[in-house]
Amino acid sequence: MSDSVLNAMTVDVEDFFHVSAFESVISPEQWKDYQPRVDKNTRTLLDMFAKHKVKSTFFVLGWVAERYPELIKEIHAQGHEVASHGYAHRRATEQTKEEFTADVTRSKNHLEDLLGEALTGYRAPSFSIGYDNEWAFEVLAELGFQYSSSTYPVKHDLYGTPDWPRFAYMRKEGIIEIPIPTHKVMGRQTPIGGGGYFRLYPYTLTKSLISGYLKKEKQPYSFYFHPWEIDADQPRMVNAPLKSKFRHYVNLNKTQGKLERLLNDFSWGTMKDVYNITK
Repeated sequence: MSDSVLNAMTVDVEDFFHVSAFESVISPEQWKDYQPRVDKNTRTLLDMFAKHKVKSTFFVLGWVAERYPELIKEIHAQGHEVASHGYAHRRATEQTKEEFTADVTRSKNHLEDLLGEALTGYRAPSFSIGYDNEWAFEVLAELGFQYSSSTYPVKHDLYGTPDWPRFAYMRKEGIIEIPIPTHKVMGRQTPIGGGGYFRLYPYTLTKSLISGYLKKEKQPYSFYFHPWEIDADQPRMVNAPLKSKFRHYVNLNKTQGKLERLLNDFSWGTMKDVYNITK
């Protein structure tokens, strides 16, 4: 391993038809028309993590948990952290406070009933907590979450809080926010947290960026991705916007190999362990 610092490995457990990039062509009412692939893909990840002796935090979509309870139990049984990704993958920016509360509560209650223990973590779909809905942190604190990882301090057409903190910090609402990592050069912040950027960048560049971040910032790094990102055989959404299709499908056939290298080159653990989150 290139660095002994413990970093956070995270997986947003959702299927290919849940993603925000396709919300203009697939409504939640149409999800039933697609054959889910999330169970198989997530189990492949579990095997990879076991091979490399890695523990991860799985931010689970409530929709997935209701349909694949045995998968969620297996994630938990293998010693990984289970956290909430909300229920229906609707961006927080598209919900009222009441709708957001209902969505997160449904997910949290179901997962806690399934596992028999309280959840401590939450991640908003598409990092959709920002300037206009800071009330979401109040809701999360009231529901008993200890931390959130729902902000990305970059400029992006779907999300972004570029002038918010870049490292884990305690919010005034009483909840720890753990932003997605960025590489800062000459005042500009470049996304380096995973997802589509991990698929787009050559692995040597990703490794260099992470190593540079660890050396410069003296902060743990956190990585995120999705089970569908290792699935090059997933159905194609032909009617989706070109930009959305590029973002979603770029280098899917290379992700698993790159992930194997990432798991080998750095030390990984759960969000709770890396950031010392206690109940």
